Amino acid sequence: MTNWLPTLVTETPEDGYDLAITLSRMAVKKTQPDDAVRERLRADYETDVKALVAISQAVAVNFATIAAANDYWSAHAGAERT
Repeated sequence: MTNWLPTLVTETPEDGYDLAITLSRMAVKKTQPDDAVRERLRADYETDVKALVAISQAVAVNFATIAAANDYWSAHAGAERT
């Protein structure tokens, strides 16, 4: 097995968001490992508003986890928390 997720630490919030998307996509891939099945199912959810909102929620949860792991990037930004 490869180490596809060596860390949750990222340099920027944008990198963290990209990682959140990767985590969400990897969850789908590990749940349904068959590429052909995933491609076939895509037609079912790509125009389903509820499915798209659910995908956004999964990314948001993953992003919150990554942000916490990065202490909300405050050390990198040099900004004080409010």
